[in-house]
Amino acid sequence: MTTPLLKVSGLKVAYGGIQAVKGVSFEVFSGELVSLIGANGAGKTTTLKAITGTQAVAEGHIEYAGRSIQGQGAWDLVRQGLVMVPEGRGTFTRMTILENLQMGAFIRNDGEVQADIDKVFALFPRLKERAKQLAGTMSGGEQQMLAMGRALMARPKVLLMDEPSMGLSPIMVDKIFEVVADIHSRGTTVLLVEQNASRALGLANRGYVMDSGEITMAGEAKALLNDPKVRAAYLGE
Repeated sequence: MTTPLLKVSGLKVAYGGIQAVKGVSFEVFSGELVSLIGANGAGKTTTLKAITGTQAVAEGHIEYAGRSIQGQGAWDLVRQGLVMVPEGRGTFTRMTILENLQMGAFIRNDGEVQADIDKVFALFPRLKERAKQLAGTMSGGEQQMLAMGRALMARPKVLLMDEPSMGLSPIMVDKIFEVVADIHSRGTTVLLVEQNASRALGLANRGYVMDSGEITMAGEAKALLNDPKVRAAYLGE
């Protein structure tokens, strides 16, 4: 059987006396787009932070490419190809768009950085138009584009995305999901955390539903999208 590229087993995370993640287990295989959906406060972001080394793990195991990555920092994981686009974008607001993209390539020591910047500009023409503009002066949607572009500059093997559509206009949401699909079609494995269950499951191969710190449902994305419980809880039906 194929080994998962990313495997989370029995993950528990606590904030003081509050257990935010309660024994979560899931897998992401190479080439997949997997969606982790759930309401605000379900524990999705905490799970991603634990995977990427920015949140302490109370119990459980996290494996990437067949090896344990617990205790490793975000810097180490980015070098190994595990890269996250955080909730809230997290751009360097006092740097230009171009400088943000260059920062995304800080781990690299090759001669193809400019070529990859050009690829990001082709994916997001608006960033090219405003390459010298300070990131902090851009709209939320533009900053989301920049955060995604910056992550791509690290040449991720697995791209973890935390609520990329949050707070964006409908037109910008369409653009962001279009780009997520394009990134996946080019061979990048994606773990997509989203409250927009319909759009997320519409793109995914498989999905997991998270509620109150636990995985409550899992399966093929189309099956989850058509499940009456999912539709009632997350699609307002």
